[in-house]
Amino acid sequence: MTNGEEAIQRLEALHENAYGWALACCGGDVERARDVLQDAYVKVAAGRAVFGGRSALKTWWFGVVRLTAMESSRRQRRWLAAIQALRESFDSSLAWNGLPVEDEIAVCEPGVLRDALKRLSQRQAQVLHLVFYEGLSITEAAAVMKVGVGSARRHYARGKQRLRRELSASNE
Repeated sequence: MTNGEEAIQRLEALHENAYGWALACCGGDVERARDVLQDAYVKVAAGRAVFGGRSALKTWWFGVVRLTAMESSRRQRRWLAAIQALRESFDSSLAWNGLPVEDEIAVCEPGVLRDALKRLSQRQAQVLHLVFYEGLSITEAAAVMKVGVGSARRHYARGKQRLRRELSASNE
């Protein structure tokens, strides 16, 4: 048996306990715990998490799971902040399906929003990502994208309009 096979067997033996630990790290969220544990296994398989032998395998593995759960929490917080920024960026005086824009986005499923963002042009999606998710100004987004500020503003405005249409169509 090779060292790789032995390591796999040892991790397999810890799987049930590691899942329980992932569940605890994710506040009891079953789906997130599954995703976290899968991401932790991917880290090991990709060589981004390597057991150095400075502790027990279980201690090291639980640390990998904990750090992966923390990364997941940060991603989730960024996603929620991006949704909030999206809500705030829309003019609340505009109605969308008879609802203020903020209410329409608030009831929008995250998967529907992700799908709608995928249907935007690449530049529109990039500028919206930089402004909503990364908190950059349009001027800063233009610098990152290496386009003029006017071009970034056009893509931003057109992207928001298209996003409104896409989300409106998905709610019909």
